[in-house]
Amino acid sequence: MTYRNPPTTPRKSATFDDYTLSEIRRAAATGIYDIRGAGAKRKLPHFDDLLFLGASISRYPLEGYRERCDTSVVLGSRHAKKPIELKIPITIAGMSFGSLSGPAKEALGRGATLSGTSTTTGDGGMTEEERGHSKQLVYQYLPSRYGMNPRDLRRADAIEVVVGQGAKPGGGGMLLGQKISDRVAEMRTLPKGIDQRSASRHPDWTGPDDLEIKILELREITDWEKPIYVKVGGARPYYDTALAVKAGADVVVVDGMQGGTAATQEVFIENVGMPTLACIRPAVQALQDLGMHRKVQLIVSGGIRNGADVAKALALGVDAVSIGTAALVALGDNDPRWEAEYNELGTTAGAYDDWHEGRDTAGITTQDPELMKRVDPVAAGRRLANYLKVMTLEAQTIARACGKNSLHNLEPEDLVALTIEAAAMAGVPLAGTNWIPGKNGF
Repeated sequence: MTYRNPPTTPRKSATFDDYTLSEIRRAAATGIYDIRGAGAKRKLPHFDDLLFLGASISRYPLEGYRERCDTSVVLGSRHAKKPIELKIPITIAGMSFGSLSGPAKEALGRGATLSGTSTTTGDGGMTEEERGHSKQLVYQYLPSRYGMNPRDLRRADAIEVVVGQGAKPGGGGMLLGQKISDRVAEMRTLPKGIDQRSASRHPDWTGPDDLEIKILELREITDWEKPIYVKVGGARPYYDTALAVKAGADVVVVDGMQGGTAATQEVFIENVGMPTLACIRPAVQALQDLGMHRKVQLIVSGGIRNGADVAKALALGVDAVSIGTAALVALGDNDPRWEAEYNELGTTAGAYDDWHEGRDTAGITTQDPELMKRVDPVAAGRRLANYLKVMTLEAQTIARACGKNSLHNLEPEDLVALTIEAAAMAGVPLAGTNWIPGKNGF
């Protein structure tokens, strides 16, 4: 009698998984690297790896909605005559007109204004839609200088000098020709329909001493009224934060690698930079070592999704957070109601990341006149305001449960970590222990 081994399920390689194999085939067929948006997709240590310790006997919780829990924050009080006063510690990150449609930029301004917070211009200059509907607008000053002019610097409520972005620290962004319409080309002084790559560094400085000179120039142009932010990608947060403070920044923005981007190389998105969670404690430590914690405000961005993320970031020492991808989803991007049309593009609503190609069926990341008509700025602005309201209420709920009457009273002592990696990155104990990896020589 012949015995045969029972059939087994074929085993695929963890290293050469289906996606990796498809990328090798695509590279072999085309000879070009892949470009996409939407930020890192690999699993990284994140805020989900932290938990709050609610009050019990040793701490006294606050009662539901009956006891006040403050959410306000002031940004830029170090030097500026007119610091930014926000009702909530959640701001809208810089996303350019060009990458986004005009109606989408208007909706961001409307939603931020309804919520008592600020929005940010992004690369490519200031649009009238955004300025007209944003009570508090931060003007990004980028290496490209696209659309930059003294008039708009003075019209802004704050200026953000962008040194780097979390999805591509050390690299510049891209805007493909199909998104460079007549209006975009005019604002950026570019030829219509020609691919554009932004510079990876500012053309007029090579180090922190030059940054200090540039900040002084911006202060003089704006009569020392506007707060000056400095934004860095999450790579060396301790030193970058310290140097930004010494150069005179009022606010430091640190963007982790979960931060989205309109377009850059996928190999860059997935392999350069650090997780947002790993960036916070070094940046806070730099401020503490300089005696500037809470005097210079710290904003973090990159993968902020809900009120728990907000509360955890603030507990680790941050003053405010900034959202980008989540704000676009709130406006209506990646909406399953457009699933059939996303399928025609060879993707699905939840995975759509070809924002740079300008064919977004939701009308948000496009310059196509017909697709843009799908965005109602008033309704989309209300959706964003609703989302920001929920995030704020969630963060307040957690703060009250920890016995805090302000979101800014949350502290690392309120947190534990579920993994060794998260405990080491956040500088909080592993749950059920008093062990913080890397502390006390262990």
